[in-house]
Amino acid sequence: MDSHWLSRCGIRLTGANHLSYEFSSAMSYSERTARSLKPYLENSPISPLSTQIYNDSSIPSKGQEEHISAYTDTTYKQAQVNFAENYASCSRCMKHTLQEIESVLMAPVNDEAATSTSADPEEGKPKVFTKQVSRPGSQQSQVQLQHAYNRPEKRQWETREAPPRVDIKHLLVRCAEALDVGRVDDFTALLKEAAKHVSINGDPIQRVGAYMLEGLVARYEASGTNIYHALRCLRPESNELLSYMRMLYDICPYFKFSHMAVNGAIAEALRNEDRIHIIDFQIAQGTQWVTLIQALAARPVGPPHVRITGIDDSVSEHARGDGLQLVGKMLSEMSKKFNIPIEFNGLSAYGPQVTREMLDIQPGEALAVNFTLQLHHTPDESVDVSNPRDGLLRMVKSLSPKVVTLVEQESNTNTTPFLMRFLETMDYYSVMFESIDVTLPRDSKERINVEQHCLAKDIVNIIACEGKERIERHELLGKWRSRLTMAGFNTYPLSSYVNSVIRTLLGYYSHNYTLVEKDGATLLGWKNRNLISASAWH
Repeated sequence: MDSHWLSRCGIRLTGANHLSYEFSSAMSYSERTARSLKPYLENSPISPLSTQIYNDSSIPSKGQEEHISAYTDTTYKQAQVNFAENYASCSRCMKHTLQEIESVLMAPVNDEAATSTSADPEEGKPKVFTKQVSRPGSQQSQVQLQHAYNRPEKRQWETREAPPRVDIKHLLVRCAEALDVGRVDDFTALLKEAAKHVSINGDPIQRVGAYMLEGLVARYEASGTNIYHALRCLRPESNELLSYMRMLYDICPYFKFSHMAVNGAIAEALRNEDRIHIIDFQIAQGTQWVTLIQALAARPVGPPHVRITGIDDSVSEHARGDGLQLVGKMLSEMSKKFNIPIEFNGLSAYGPQVTREMLDIQPGEALAVNFTLQLHHTPDESVDVSNPRDGLLRMVKSLSPKVVTLVEQESNTNTTPFLMRFLETMDYYSVMFESIDVTLPRDSKERINVEQHCLAKDIVNIIACEGKERIERHELLGKWRSRLTMAGFNTYPLSSYVNSVIRTLLGYYSHNYTLVEKDGATLLGWKNRNLISASAWH
């Protein structure tokens, strides 16, 4: 393998696809449901979801929803400006990080380089967030949104101190067990007790517990989907959400580095191709392809013709503040800057709805297909007898791609029974929240916003919803391997050299981050828990 090419292509990535959620159209949360939930939580403001959803005054009425729509129209142009400013800021940050990574990657490739580098450890350390990020509770946000949602100017949960320690995990499990078998009186009593011991300012299990209690109450009221949709109405402004998404990828390096791993596979598979077509089933902001395009433009034999088909999702669209034309504009500017021909085609379609005809596959193109934190949103045979998940993989196989890359959360929540799913969710997100504590302190408003706006909706959906309403359906690497094998794919091993670089960079964040190479795939995690899997197929 040409390590110089690889280091210039796929493993200097600093952007990545963002966590996505598939939403239906925004809808009001019923007053009946909101009022019925108040007795359980009104005296225990355990999370921002409680104060925003369960308070009658925070429920948008039809008139308020019309006001929100009008407000969105008047800020359309400002959203474009926000995206441009955020992209410029991201570019500066990316340039700095690329320089840091390049100092590691340019070391000679030999037996010694595979396990260590001569990079200065200080250069690779994660950033410490000192810049104040605008958030929904700020004065500006309250002026803009208080009329629409009638929020109180100061929420009780913002200043609440963590309660005395108890065995929160055991208490949460008892709540789930009582609800699962229909012991309503026990569930109500346990819920009131648990609400006293969770807090979004607490330790990881206290913070996860706050959101899991939200999910349990929503499950009891059969209102999980309504909450999921209502939370969409309460999202921050697009530029704020974009900053939270980017911060998540900065403070959780397993997301960022998993993208580096698969980007290296794409670079290696397409290294000698003159015409390249990349199909990204979640294009997000498009920044995940910046360094790959730069490397392709610098090829000694000249740049290839690059065509990118980007498939959109509602959260990424909101974060951008506009449609896919903003991604197209960014790629057009890159084409001019680096003198490489780039075409962009945006598709606003849900994954299983994408057909071969929509993708406009052309003869002579070398095809790469990317699924990053997206495929678990597609229902499988347990939800839909037509099995859209496997059907999408078979459709992609029929395109004869050179390489298919997959990044997914290493969690088993798809077909497991409720109690097992509850335990798995509690364990997975407790570990993730613990890893976040390394970078952001527990009293950090940035941390609260990242967890609330990027992770809480997942937890509520996994716990509260069933059937087609449950969007978050994660599977372990072994199950993805079975699905891809049945669809006709073979493993395309990820580079051990790339993994050695990632392992070194992870060490700059914390020695507790782990990287495991397994059957050609890469597992990234925290301590003894794998959190993200990255793999490539052909």
